[in-house]
Amino acid sequence: MDKQIIEKNIYNVLTETNFKGFGEKKLGKVRDTYYQDDKIILITTDRQSAFDRILASIPFKGQVLNQISAWWFEHTRDIIPNFVLEIPDPNVVVGKKCAVFPMEIIVRGYLTGSTDTSVWMNYQKGVRDFCGNKLSEGMVKNQKFNTPIVTPTTKFEKHDRNLSKNEILAEHFATVAEFDYISAKALELFAYGQKVAASHGLILVDTKYEFGKDAQGHITLIDEIHTPDSSRYWLRDTYAERISEGKEPDNIDKEFLRLWFKDHCDPYHDEELPEAPRDLIVELSSRYIKLYEMITGQQFLFEDKVISKRIEENLKKHGYLV
Repeated sequence: MDKQIIEKNIYNVLTETNFKGFGEKKLGKVRDTYYQDDKIILITTDRQSAFDRILASIPFKGQVLNQISAWWFEHTRDIIPNFVLEIPDPNVVVGKKCAVFPMEIIVRGYLTGSTDTSVWMNYQKGVRDFCGNKLSEGMVKNQKFNTPIVTPTTKFEKHDRNLSKNEILAEHFATVAEFDYISAKALELFAYGQKVAASHGLILVDTKYEFGKDAQGHITLIDEIHTPDSSRYWLRDTYAERISEGKEPDNIDKEFLRLWFKDHCDPYHDEELPEAPRDLIVELSSRYIKLYEMITGQQFLFEDKVISKRIEENLKKHGYLV
């Protein structure tokens, strides 16, 4: 997409929703979730989250995330059932209500990351037992693991906390059978994601999955899958050359925004954060859109409308609002 279109829509962003009589609302980092008797309605906003903070609002981001997720959900139904019932709007998913496991399952294919819970930041500090995974000595940043590793974190705590299988069992987050099944499915999803990404010129570096149990007790994939918010992507063609030169891989996710904030403030402790530069916001929006097109092979399309009005119209059309 032409960056001039992004510039034109720099303020046409969805920062929050307030639909009345729509069910109990919970505000997440990026999504506004409305809970009804048997279903949930997730509205993906344009809020940009990192370091447990909101950093900026990125044009078209919510639509990109929701539509990438929808694409992956459709293409992974044969691996595990998911919660999706309907996509009534580019920013909205209606899903089955599930009892959520209080953990996020992060699968990592490479030794990288910039947050306190990342494997690279811990490795630098001398950690060699990471979430129950034994890490080899002498590894370097951005090096590929021999096999991907499962590194769970807490979900409902204010600050994410890394977990091992033993801690998950001790804290009764899941049974042995549940955790083993979830871990196996997460690795299967990741292997498929890496295969598809590679065929589209990308490396799926790491990602997070969330799971719940539906009304029948079936373990179900929920929330989102393989989006640039839940995942890290690098460009495949330049990875080997840049690593051999000691450079960072070419990334096409929000990592460069994280790094900008780390360079300009202490994002974990500063009470007020600097405003993200306009060109950085436009660049990130452009990267989100490019990633959507690379993953799906489809052109990114949008309606020239105020996003909140469009969502309201579509929810009424599909009978979710009166």
